[in-house]
Amino acid sequence: MAQGKLKAKAQLPKDVKNKKSAKKGSAITKRANRPIQPKKKGIVEAKKLKQIVHKNVNKAIEEELRSRATSDNKSLSAAQKAVAEYHKKGASGPS
Repeated sequence: MAQGKLKAKAQLPKDVKNKKSAKKGSAITKRANRPIQPKKKGIVEAKKLKQIVHKNVNKAIEEELRSRATSDNKSLSAAQKAVAEYHKKGASGPS
């Protein structure tokens, strides 16, 4: 058991307490006039561009291989002939 008096806790003067409470308020944001744009829009656009480039490169490679195969007079299989005719007609596939 504690013997003797408990020590009194030190207290700040009343005017200091009032100054602290008066200072508190809404935080100042430095970005109020400069909002940050969402990243998703840029990522989606970059992905679309990458897909377009990928598709065009693959198409060019396929056309080059097709032209090499036809210039060497190598016979294509029935399925490959059907695909070649389909592309010659200019039909667009599903996007």
